[in-house]
Amino acid sequence: MKRKVLGYYDYTVVLTYCGMLFAFYGILCAIGQDFGRAVVCLMMAGVCDMFDGVVASTKTRTKSEKRFGIQIDSLSDLISFGVLPGIFVYMISGRNAIVGLVSALFALCALIRLAYFNVLEEERQNETKERRKSFLGVPVTTIAILLPIVYMLYDYRVCKSAGCFTILLIVLGTGFLAPVEIKKPGMVGKLCLLFIGLFEAVGLFLFMGWDVM
Repeated sequence: MKRKVLGYYDYTVVLTYCGMLFAFYGILCAIGQDFGRAVVCLMMAGVCDMFDGVVASTKTRTKSEKRFGIQIDSLSDLISFGVLPGIFVYMISGRNAIVGLVSALFALCALIRLAYFNVLEEERQNETKERRKSFLGVPVTTIAILLPIVYMLYDYRVCKSAGCFTILLIVLGTGFLAPVEIKKPGMVGKLCLLFIGLFEAVGLFLFMGWDVM
């Protein structure tokens, strides 16, 4: 039997792969203290994650393809919304050891949240073909909306200390593991989130005059 390259490469996973690549570049930018580009990369990863499920639903997939989609999406999310924000906050806080610990614990919370989601999602798909209507725990993608807002406030000197980023990680990390049920946003909700993202992009590119290209 002829072996093919491992993985799946049809259009249903393209956005997931792109989101991971944006996040990896964002990590490199954060390490190089190019925080403007890092924030933009985080936002782009969030946009990719927002619509990858919509794209995937347009194709009839095998059981293996669905399971692969669940796993690859969460692995990409861990890099995008766990590792990238953690490194970003650690670097913008001047490599403070305590902040580094908080960042590590934040990434750990994201890891646990995503792994638990995978278990629940596989069980749900074995029981029903209906679309998921709610999440248990705060979605890790929330950081892609909130961190850019905090960064703009920090740049405007409304938040005068980098400690605001650490507080954000603590609050969201706790939310990741909180057993609260949150309704999954529909298309209208996603468009509202996209509008917020566009507003943030305007703040980054125009009002602040950042050259992120």
